[in-house]
Amino acid sequence: MSIIPSTKRKQPSNNPPPASHRATKRVKTCSARTILAQASDKALNQNGDLDVSAFVKAREFEIKAMEASMHSSKKALSARAFQQVPRDLRRRTASHNVKRVPKRLRAKAKIEMKEDNTPTKTSRRRTPTSHMRLRNETQKKLQRLGSIAKAKRAESKKKTPPGEESSEKAKPVPPQIPQQKMNSLNIPSKPPAKFRKRQLHKSWLPTHLYHAKRAHITLATEPLWRFAIPLTPTDKCYRTTHRASSSRGCVAWDTSYMSTLGLEGVEASLLNLLRGLGVEESMLTGKVGGKWRMGTRGWNGWVSERDGGRRLIAKTVIIWCVSNTGKIERPQDDLETKKRNRQVFLRVHPSAFLQVWNETLKVARMQRPQVMAEDLRFEIGSIEIIGPSSTEALVSALSPVAATGGAALPDKSPEAIWPLLRGVTNPASLPQNALLAFEISDPRLHDPPRRATSPSPPSSDELLQVLSDWPPDTTQRSPVIFDRAARYTACRLLPSQKAINRRKGAALPGAFPDSLPEDPRIPVLLVASRSSLAAGQGSWTILVPWKGVLPVWYSLMHYPLSCGGNPRFAGLQEKRQIAFEQRVPWFPGDFPGTNAGWEWEVMEREKRKKEWEKKPKGKRTEWESVDLGDGKKGEIGIGWACDWERLFQEPPVSRDTTDGSLQTKMITSKSQSKAFSQPGPKSEQSAPPMALQPPPLQIQHIPSVLANRYTSVNPPPPTALTAISLSLLARGCPTACARIYRLPITNSSLRQQWLALAQSIKGSRSSKRKLHRHPPPAPLPKDAAPHEVNAHIAASLLNPPMMTSTAITGRQPSLCAGDAAYPAVPAEEDLIGFVTTGNFNLREGSASAMGCVALARVVQDEGGKEERRMCIVREAGQGLGRLARWEFA
Repeated sequence: MSIIPSTKRKQPSNNPPPASHRATKRVKTCSARTILAQASDKALNQNGDLDVSAFVKAREFEIKAMEASMHSSKKALSARAFQQVPRDLRRRTASHNVKRVPKRLRAKAKIEMKEDNTPTKTSRRRTPTSHMRLRNETQKKLQRLGSIAKAKRAESKKKTPPGEESSEKAKPVPPQIPQQKMNSLNIPSKPPAKFRKRQLHKSWLPTHLYHAKRAHITLATEPLWRFAIPLTPTDKCYRTTHRASSSRGCVAWDTSYMSTLGLEGVEASLLNLLRGLGVEESMLTGKVGGKWRMGTRGWNGWVSERDGGRRLIAKTVIIWCVSNTGKIERPQDDLETKKRNRQVFLRVHPSAFLQVWNETLKVARMQRPQVMAEDLRFEIGSIEIIGPSSTEALVSALSPVAATGGAALPDKSPEAIWPLLRGVTNPASLPQNALLAFEISDPRLHDPPRRATSPSPPSSDELLQVLSDWPPDTTQRSPVIFDRAARYTACRLLPSQKAINRRKGAALPGAFPDSLPEDPRIPVLLVASRSSLAAGQGSWTILVPWKGVLPVWYSLMHYPLSCGGNPRFAGLQEKRQIAFEQRVPWFPGDFPGTNAGWEWEVMEREKRKKEWEKKPKGKRTEWESVDLGDGKKGEIGIGWACDWERLFQEPPVSRDTTDGSLQTKMITSKSQSKAFSQPGPKSEQSAPPMALQPPPLQIQHIPSVLANRYTSVNPPPPTALTAISLSLLARGCPTACARIYRLPITNSSLRQQWLALAQSIKGSRSSKRKLHRHPPPAPLPKDAAPHEVNAHIAASLLNPPMMTSTAITGRQPSLCAGDAAYPAVPAEEDLIGFVTTGNFNLREGSASAMGCVALARVVQDEGGKEERRMCIVREAGQGLGRLARWEFA
């Protein structure tokens, strides 16, 4: 009886298994990367001599084979059409929609889709979703209402006699300029009905629709400073932003959220008002501020409160309107100067606007004659751009218009100087805070922008002569942007995009439309600022009327740079990144001693606390069990916060690790956390931002210029903070909330351990170059054979003898973090501050950080200058400290 095998299991097949997709792909890649070569024997004739022509032909064959291999290997792994598009232009739906790829690739995409039988859908055959169905119904309803209104207008037009119609057209009623509101807050203009419900508790920037498709915006329920602000682009841009802002290209921001105040009054009253706000006396009366008072320079500095301890409020930019006399005069030299009516722009960050506004009104009412203050938010917008190609892009986007009547531009005027600056690759080469003011034409008339090719570009000598002389100091007229009527007229005369398209369609092919007398003249004001670094990139700030920001923005974004590509846009995170790379504190995040900085710190605490609570207990840091070494246990203060309250309070007296003391410390930390997270009364939550309280414990900020003056003999205020920049001496990358310690001042043995570690790190750095040098080969006897010499050299190059740092320097290698002999972190009494911003600095190629320290604790250190500038940085939730060096920022 035959036995039938069971069919429950698959029987082994005699046929070999098919090759996997990965194996097929590997064979395809290897064949594409194969380069054909020709033997060198063919380049020799029968006698063994080199035939030059045959040798050249053999090399030509190999070069062509290499080029073909490079081309085939490049296309081997990206066969699809949508994969040949740059990564930042790819879309998730491009694989099945031909219209999503560029036109040059659509033919190939159609063939691929036809071969693969890829199903395609169009808008007519697509099954509408509930949202699409609602949009279609709304569209049909609007079309029906539009047709009814159009029919009514046509019927009324037939009934109107022709004479009356012509008389009405002959006498148009000029629009009235809205009444100027002095000493009162401005209200944003009414948005279109289509977007009105989306701006109930916030305002959109002029470029909101541009950024909404390309960037992450603040949440609708959590606006930032009452604006919908772009946070960061949707694509990865950390490295590209660094390159564009420093080496190639440029980066632009829509900074229309910055608040602008207009001050108008007698010059003497304006000077007294600025003196009350804390502006330096040398800028108000001295020769140093002469050009600033004249109106050809800007000023960037701190303003403070008038009463009390004159606590700092925020950094501001103050710009004077050019006077009619055109001469630099000192107020005490001419009495007429004090009686002139002048205007001033004061630009401040929106987080500190209300505080500056209230302080300005209080000081303005004290002046005689009184100074009038005007809130220019939602009337003046701004764009900031930085990078080597920033000036080139701006010169192309901003085209100065000729004087009224078609006259030529005056010689050495700002309009005539502006095109000559195209070759400037760093705005810092201009005079510091230089100003340029003129009127431009509508940038949409010259869209798309073209790369400028001037027939006679200025030579480098001419450009250097212009930058050294700077003629606008004497030829700058009063900026039109200070005139409220001119700003309103420019915004009102801006034509619609349909009108622009009609004019462009009527123009000749490849030509821009001709300018008309009724075209708007948009006033602009440019400010060139410098970086605090010696070789850092400067930046341009362009002040434009609110409705003129969008045309200028599109012209900038579409300009083809000479270095390739287009200007990049960025968000708030990139602005903070560039400030961090330039070692400049970012307001308000790096200034917790101000009201705006404290508000930012409280908001960041809430975010970090929510992120910590989202993690499961097994994966989040337990702050009470953090081992700090030497028997110390438990995080200092709140782990997810820069606990400035704990810094200025008395540290715990007991340092025991018993259960009782540990329990007390845990209760203190939890009570602080609970008190911080407990919501306040309902009336306080609904209060406007004006009701925000200043930092507790009278914490205040002191600028770095004044921080150097304090010593142990002349101590600073006990709760004063100052901003610093940190550079790590060894490995490590600090982040926000990291703790900053000074070298121990009470524990001398621990201090010596840290100083010895610093010396070993310094010695290992000096010997690092010697470690990579190949030692010279041992000499051979003079009668050595040539093949022996060659073999000895090859062996020494391939296998060099290893040399340790101890053999070179005679010192032991520095301790590594985590070793048993690695020094412990100091006690809480040596805590001096916290890190507010930390990351890897691409500009320096190493980790760095920005932070704030208690100035009184820094002054207490009696060591030398090198030891005083040395600190220890410890990450929150970790017990390992790393050496760093700090400098005033």
